[in-house]
Amino acid sequence: MEEAWRRGWEDAGKGCGTGAAGHRWLALVAVACAPVYAQSSVTIYGRLNTSIEYSRASTAMDGTSLGGVGRLTNNRSVFGLRGEEGLGGTLKAIWQIESNLSLDNGTGQIAGRNSRIGLTGSYGTFFMGHWTTPYTEATMEYDPYYPTTAGYMALISNGAASTTNNIQNTSSFDRRQQNIVQYRSAEWNGLRGGVGWGVPEEKLTTPRNPALYSFAATYDRGPLNVALAYELHQHYQTAGRNDDAIKVGVSYQFPTTRIAAVYERLHYRTATGDLTRNGYYTSVVQKLGPGSIRLGFTLASNGAGNATETVGSISSGADTGATQITIGYDYPLSKRTALFTYYSRINNKKNAIYDFAINGLGVSAGADPQTFALGMRHYF
Repeated sequence: MEEAWRRGWEDAGKGCGTGAAGHRWLALVAVACAPVYAQSSVTIYGRLNTSIEYSRASTAMDGTSLGGVGRLTNNRSVFGLRGEEGLGGTLKAIWQIESNLSLDNGTGQIAGRNSRIGLTGSYGTFFMGHWTTPYTEATMEYDPYYPTTAGYMALISNGAASTTNNIQNTSSFDRRQQNIVQYRSAEWNGLRGGVGWGVPEEKLTTPRNPALYSFAATYDRGPLNVALAYELHQHYQTAGRNDDAIKVGVSYQFPTTRIAAVYERLHYRTATGDLTRNGYYTSVVQKLGPGSIRLGFTLASNGAGNATETVGSISSGADTGATQITIGYDYPLSKRTALFTYYSRINNKKNAIYDFAINGLGVSAGADPQTFALGMRHYF
């Protein structure tokens, strides 16, 4: 190893014209040839997103009443470091360490959010680590309230998993996956593709050998964005059976209005049978004054199939569907800082148990959670 380093420095010295005197001028060569070795650039970044909320839920079918509560909520604030190093041509080494940051209670976790190491170049990006799946990322920007209490994950994708593996959360298709390997293609005429593999490390302790496979394709050109995504969860509910989800989304940016829509079909295969559910989402962001009015509407149909289990918030039968409506206003104080307010309500049918995916209230069947928020958001 020492010999390899010595030859490397000698070659560097020759490249700078030191010739036979390279040994004597090794220290000077290190300075003079510094441009030969690309330096890693490091960026500090983050998002602080906190709101004061008043939340309550109506009385459930079993008589449970949660009443109202004032609370300070954290909407997935983050602190991160990322960087890259040129390796020649278009090839670069890339890395990122993103951590949870909770302003409301002072907790956090290093590398608890998107963290990776990999390579990027003209042929795309390959990385390993802990990252949101291609399926999740395909439409997350369609929701102007992602990620807050009012986010569409309450109904779309059956909840949110901020960080999970192949056995900790077997219901959500909106997830940040541990131990994942991903490839993201380079852009070609507005088209991009992504593939993710949640490595089945749990096989050592879970005989059913669970794994995750996630795929997405997007077209983004001018005001139009189109997304198609598919994800398969291998043996998540029971051995030998796979869950899957497919969704398609489209958004269009008019001069002062953006409209987006998503359709999703979830299919779980449990030990007792099949469970399916359709979900629909639409959003409108309308510029008004310096800020914008933001409207979101979600519909979750009744669950269908012969499975007797409840998976996440989804079960089969009559009156198991729900709707969610959110309306609010976002007011920018600068390019990095904004004030916001919103009201969001989930209307559960009598046998439905949908709750907010972030900052949930813990509702029983038939209860309708709702929240009113005043908050502040800052990017750095």
